[in-house]
Amino acid sequence: MNESRIQQLRITRGWTQERLASESGVAVRTIQRLESGKDANLETVALLAAALEVPATELFGTVERPSFEKAVDGLEERTAVQQVRRDATVRAWRSLYTAVGVAITILFIVLTSTRTIPGVAFLFVGLYWAADSILMRFLITTVLDPRLDVRYPLSQPSFGRSDRSSSGLR
Repeated sequence: MNESRIQQLRITRGWTQERLASESGVAVRTIQRLESGKDANLETVALLAAALEVPATELFGTVERPSFEKAVDGLEERTAVQQVRRDATVRAWRSLYTAVGVAITILFIVLTSTRTIPGVAFLFVGLYWAADSILMRFLITTVLDPRLDVRYPLSQPSFGRSDRSSSGLR
């Protein structure tokens, strides 16, 4: 790796090593090792390139082995494919969650109209939809994201990306 390139890109952005670590999800110690000339795995390279908003190939000086060069060249494509698959999985789970909510709502409407359950029980439907965003975020970040991190290691959590982009961090 070209250690000065990562450091140069980081400094150009006005970032500390800690900030790059935070933005990329890579440990500060790993960034220190990379900036001192140590090698990194392709997942780490992908995370740093995404945080610095540059192609992964810009983080390298010269590549000595053709097989390694081929792996690096395909890194952006593999990252994009994994991100699309991860986002599709999260959208599917959100759709399932919404479908369950709709089914519960319809069930409560039917049961309250036939007076099988008291009308006050319908408040639970309101609570379900009121807590929708909080509960969905909790389920995705605590249950789904850890599994998707293993399955799609080059991808980033959906909530993390949207939170950063909406808050102006990226």
